[in-house]
Amino acid sequence: MPDISKAKRVHVAIAVADLEAAIEEYTARLGVGPVTISANAAGKLRHLGFEDDSSPAATVETDSNGFIWEHFTLAQQAEEILERWPDTDWSPRPGQ
Repeated sequence: MPDISKAKRVHVAIAVADLEAAIEEYTARLGVGPVTISANAAGKLRHLGFEDDSSPAATVETDSNGFIWEHFTLAQQAEEILERWPDTDWSPRPGQ
């Protein structure tokens, strides 16, 4: 059986046509709400990624299908989010 304590958290960024409906639907499906919201072309996969505490640096790679994959630690992701959206009330660990 795999050791889930070492599992990487997956990050998915999609663009949608109806933001409020999408938040409601995906929160119900995934059991967690969005971390960050930004404008983009609806109906498109923006990028994928995974959080990995052993990542020495944030990286971005494009796979054989043209999908963008990010690899980052929570701290690296927080730095990027706060740099791009300084007015966000996002917290890397809600409630902390």
